[in-house]
Amino acid sequence: MFSRSLKLAARHTRPHHNISRTCLRAFSSSPAIRTGDSPTKFTNILAGANVPPVQVKTVTPEGIQLEDGLTIPSSCIFLKGKVFLWNTPAEPWEGWKPEHFEIFDTVIPKPELVLLGTGKRVVPPPPHIRQYLSKIGIQTEFMDTRNACSTYNLLAEEGRQVAAALLPSTPQAWK
Repeated sequence: MFSRSLKLAARHTRPHHNISRTCLRAFSSSPAIRTGDSPTKFTNILAGANVPPVQVKTVTPEGIQLEDGLTIPSSCIFLKGKVFLWNTPAEPWEGWKPEHFEIFDTVIPKPELVLLGTGKRVVPPPPHIRQYLSKIGIQTEFMDTRNACSTYNLLAEEGRQVAAALLPSTPQAWK
């Protein structure tokens, strides 16, 4: 009787034999591509092969926080993957001279675009500053610092030759 029930069971499972064979196929997947020391940091597949070395995470009243956690409390310039502290007057455009932008005259090759972040709100630079930057072949866009940072991140990720000259949201003296 036991063998007869096995034969009946085998007959009923035979039509499903192909289904169970496909379910037993080995699962394969491509491994996750990871970068850096952190096992949770994934590569941005939409970005180019060269990830920008300097990116802004957020802008706070304390300063500009980079992706690596460093917070820069004073004015700074992002240029060629490096961050330079920038000695500027405390108030936007009071006492500013072309000398404050000499770094863009000395660097070779010059950036295609300089994003000028003017703090919490947009404060257009005076004509003599715009004329100086134009004379040395620098195209400028001015905006508030938060938008300048996000635009910088986007353009740098695209591989553009972009620089950012950023004033903090809360004016602070250079130290």
